[in-house]
Amino acid sequence: MKTYQSREIKNIALLGNDGAGKTTLTEALLYEAGIIQRRGRITMKNTVSDYFPVEQEYGYSVFSTVFHTEWNGKKLNFIDCPGSDDFAGAAITALHVTDTAVILINGQYGPEVATQNHFRMTEKLQKPVIFLVNQLDSDKCDYHQSIERLQELYGPKVVPVQYPLNEGPDFNAMIDVLLMKKYSWKPEGGAPTIEDIPASEMDKAMEMHRALVEAAAENDETLMEKFFESESLTEDEMREGIRKGLVTRSIYPVFCVCAVKDMGVRRMMEFLGNVVPFVDEMPMVKNAAGEEIPVDANGPTALYFFKTASEPHIGDVQYFKVMSGKVHEGDDMTNTDRGSKERLTQLYVCAGQNRTKVEELVAGDIGCTLKLKDVRTGNTLCGKDCDWRFDFVKYPDPKYIRSIKAENESDSEKMMAAIQKMSQEDPTWVLEQSKELRQTLIKGQGEFHLRTLKWRLENNAKIKVIFGEPKIPYRETITKAARADYRHKKQSGGAGQFGEVHLIVEPYVEGEPAKSVYKFGNQEFKITPKSEDVIDLEWGGKLVFINSVVGGAIDVSFMPAILKGVMQRMEQGPLTGSYARDVRVIVYDGKMHPVDSKEIAFILAGRHAFAEAFKEAGPKLLEPIYDVEVLTPSDRMGDVMSDLQGRRGMIMGSESEGGYDKLIAKVPLKELSNYSTSLSSITGGRASFTMKFSSYELVPTDVQQKLVKEFEEQNKDEE
Repeated sequence: MKTYQSREIKNIALLGNDGAGKTTLTEALLYEAGIIQRRGRITMKNTVSDYFPVEQEYGYSVFSTVFHTEWNGKKLNFIDCPGSDDFAGAAITALHVTDTAVILINGQYGPEVATQNHFRMTEKLQKPVIFLVNQLDSDKCDYHQSIERLQELYGPKVVPVQYPLNEGPDFNAMIDVLLMKKYSWKPEGGAPTIEDIPASEMDKAMEMHRALVEAAAENDETLMEKFFESESLTEDEMREGIRKGLVTRSIYPVFCVCAVKDMGVRRMMEFLGNVVPFVDEMPMVKNAAGEEIPVDANGPTALYFFKTASEPHIGDVQYFKVMSGKVHEGDDMTNTDRGSKERLTQLYVCAGQNRTKVEELVAGDIGCTLKLKDVRTGNTLCGKDCDWRFDFVKYPDPKYIRSIKAENESDSEKMMAAIQKMSQEDPTWVLEQSKELRQTLIKGQGEFHLRTLKWRLENNAKIKVIFGEPKIPYRETITKAARADYRHKKQSGGAGQFGEVHLIVEPYVEGEPAKSVYKFGNQEFKITPKSEDVIDLEWGGKLVFINSVVGGAIDVSFMPAILKGVMQRMEQGPLTGSYARDVRVIVYDGKMHPVDSKEIAFILAGRHAFAEAFKEAGPKLLEPIYDVEVLTPSDRMGDVMSDLQGRRGMIMGSESEGGYDKLIAKVPLKELSNYSTSLSSITGGRASFTMKFSSYELVPTDVQQKLVKEFEEQNKDEE
């Protein structure tokens, strides 16, 4: 295979809802380019994409598939991405390392929720977008309605380049208004017959052609002047105008294909090869230091590893993009993230699990390699005199969490290692050992996402696992001031233990100082602070610890021990064993013994005095509240809203986006445990949501009473 230069390389992400036909389109693209000799079928489980056992088991894409085609002297690198929102991490990664997005639309349904989610990703990253309406042979296909919906969503930038002559099972022809030709196919598809446009279609085609010419001309002053003079552009001028419009996102061309019959695919390839931007025409990527890195084959060599795939009998296949310079077989490089040395003994370009060996890849190209010692997804390898790092891929926060444990406890370490390895393949699988909750948590984007991980653990790694409900990270705090004292005294022959602590607790509010006098019953307690420690707690909030002991009742050397005892109880709150926060503790008096007072005595005295005062200070539980945004079809808005309100959600607002509604709410984490499954059920899988931690808020009284009772019962059982 020849070495393609940066000016000959184009990188393209294939996006779209589940069922839009990305896997089938991939087969047609590879077949047309001669990379495969026969198109596979999903039902036969022999496609280039979806080759992992879990994908064949469930019948949907789990991982992205990297493949390439050679077309008219150019190399087109594609990344076919899963359509499900549960596997959004693959689409996010692909968009970061490609330059153009082709978003497939199922002609039966028009733009769906995933269409909007994927478009938002392209908007955030400022990537060119081409829409491709597929499945024109379906009974329910309505191409023109799909165009109308796209234009409702994204405005006049949506400009059709083609339209079908006859939708449905008899589809075999379309009009191309860029070339002003009619394309038609025999039943087997493939190479089209290209003819003049019939007279009956000429008026419609000319109207759409003028709209396309105008859209192309808008992106270049010279072209705009020519358009005003002659109201036409040459084919090359139109291509140039569309290319510039793609780069600036001022035009979203729409094509149509029937991928399953290989109709329109070759024409689509021509457009991609002739019009979409080359890798060096896009804005430069910044490295971790914020420096813009040009796509320069003569620059320092740097490879960004964006994907890992673990294949049976082979091990890890690691995919990279050449960010700068050139890479050759046998090159020695440095992992700038981990400090280790690597040698690239093999270089490949790939089409799914099929790999073709190459000797060199240049800036902008995408390839893969095997048997690296110490490279993880997201790492950068650099050549001599280069220490760049790239960390531009940002993954979404988890939306679905389960506790996980091995059915056989002896498999626990093996399970952890297997999950950590799988998280290299999909970084949106997040493993956490929670010290606070005393659980191992597995986090992901939805029920299907975690079900897929469980299937792989049980079928590939042969480890049976149990999913459970995750505990909620509640917080404890107080609502009023209280005081307590505690004496720890222990005598068992020889030296004893003695320590007595008197303290006051009150809620800590930022900016509000401690009082000089506290009154409890008929007693007043004057406070004379000698020292103050403000501690930012790991779990959020603060502890303010004040030493106000006068007259040497407690030696200052014992204050750290009292603080340690208080912190121990803060880590296991008196109400439910949850972390406590936002408390001011004032030690104002106590007693010590010249022989028996020791550090341990004051730790225990401080701990018990704090616990007693805390329970008298109007203790309250706080629960984590999340900001939730739901994108749902308008006809399901009422059901979604009712469901959120039933989850103690507070609706904060809503807005419409072209047939879809965005609902914004604040919802307790406890009520979101099965939300992804419920939302899918309510909306028939047509909605999506995001969730992000907002704040801690007071738990309703009835919920608190129930939780405290459960904790007390649990402690009795353990005793």
